[in-house]
Amino acid sequence: MTNGIIRGTDNVSRCWWAGGDALYLRYHDEEWGRPVVDDNRLFEKICLEGFQAGLSWLTILRKREAFRQAFARFDIAHVARFGARDVNRLLSDAGIVRHRGKIESTINNARCAETLVQEHGSLAAYVWQFEPAATSRPRLVTKNALMKLGVTPESQALSKDLKRRGWTFVGPTTIYAFMQAMGLVNDHLEGCASRAAAEAARLRMPRPSSTQSRLRRRSTEPSI
Repeated sequence: MTNGIIRGTDNVSRCWWAGGDALYLRYHDEEWGRPVVDDNRLFEKICLEGFQAGLSWLTILRKREAFRQAFARFDIAHVARFGARDVNRLLSDAGIVRHRGKIESTINNARCAETLVQEHGSLAAYVWQFEPAATSRPRLVTKNALMKLGVTPESQALSKDLKRRGWTFVGPTTIYAFMQAMGLVNDHLEGCASRAAAEAARLRMPRPSSTQSRLRRRSTEPSI
């Protein structure tokens, strides 16, 4: 390993954390760091980051399909309607992490997400408002630089605002991991084969606009 870069048996250079598990390698190469604007995927990731607390992401990744089946593929409106019977069903589901607090947090967060979507038009529009400015990012994303980014001003701001809105299991470290995975930042290391593709996808993607932003723009436009 050189500067956090490993070269796999397929001769591809990757971030060190990808390891050698085939599922993890595919996640690193095809998902992590690619920008996401789909509300269900964003909601899924926030929830699964909460379930990960105290566990490895690989553990959650291996259970992800079971989580999707158990939580109606993380459809926000559907999960928001879950009740006590669903909690009991989920506590008996051996395919997921059976933690009552995290299960109830997911249902609570779905209800909070519904309110947020009504306010901003989509979860994506809300979340992407917290994308860090390019000037706040490291000049070079090296392993040493990355190890200092467990919490950032942007992840603290998003975490604080989510908590204010009633979300749970959304600490700033959890939220930064979410931002990394969903492409709000590109933390593939310099020298990683996936870095350029992730950055190209970020450059191509139109940023979602909040309902609030659209209303503010309309209110300031001159009448004709």
